[in-house]
Amino acid sequence: MKLIVGLGNPGAKYAGNRHNIGFMAVDEIHRRHSGFQPWRARFQGQVSEGRLGAEKVLLLKPNTYMNESGRAVGEAMRFFKLEPEDIVVLYDELDLPPAKFRMKKGGGHGGHNGLRSITAHIGADYRRLRLGIGHPGDKKLVSNYVLGDFAKADRDWLEPLLTEIADQADLLAEGKDSQFANKLTLALEPDKAQRKPKPSAEVKKPAGQKSAPPKGQSHIRQARQAKPVSVPKSGPMADMLKKLLGGKD
Repeated sequence: MKLIVGLGNPGAKYAGNRHNIGFMAVDEIHRRHSGFQPWRARFQGQVSEGRLGAEKVLLLKPNTYMNESGRAVGEAMRFFKLEPEDIVVLYDELDLPPAKFRMKKGGGHGGHNGLRSITAHIGADYRRLRLGIGHPGDKKLVSNYVLGDFAKADRDWLEPLLTEIADQADLLAEGKDSQFANKLTLALEPDKAQRKPKPSAEVKKPAGQKSAPPKGQSHIRQARQAKPVSVPKSGPMADMLKKLLGGKD
């Protein structure tokens, strides 16, 4: 059994909040995989059981409000006798731009109350899917920002992100986090998948520049191999050379 947890706050008034992107992602997994059972109340949350790939999976949305999420996660973990690595938590991340994501295992809570609670109940070694929502720019604005709804313009990146998470959720269930991240990147940022062409090995010389000697040959050897220079046999230059070199007529 694997446990996929979406974080958020229960109730209709919070449904469209940025803080509820974890709920949204788990809802999309449930919607796009027909084998999951209807949602029902259990483990202080809403759960649905089904399969992703070869793995049996429990989807969980805690009903405890964000800052007590660990109670629901801990109860489900103990019931199924799971290890922290069997659990992946999907949640909003202020320190990532909108539409960006990161997979991570273990670490601190980064000030996120949902993670703080989960870590207090089960330790820090669970897996995390961080979903970027951006930062309002001022710490004083954070609370209203995360509890505010996504704008209509956000649908342009939010819907493709949630769809791709759902479509690749079997990799999450199987613990193939690197492959999952690669698939999302290829789908959402295809430009990153294109390899840049290697520069040509042939480099043109600027006009007038002499060629370097072949590898392994010195300039002296190159000079020795050069064609002999033509020396004049008569005239003033020839006479001068004969005097310098001691040549005869």
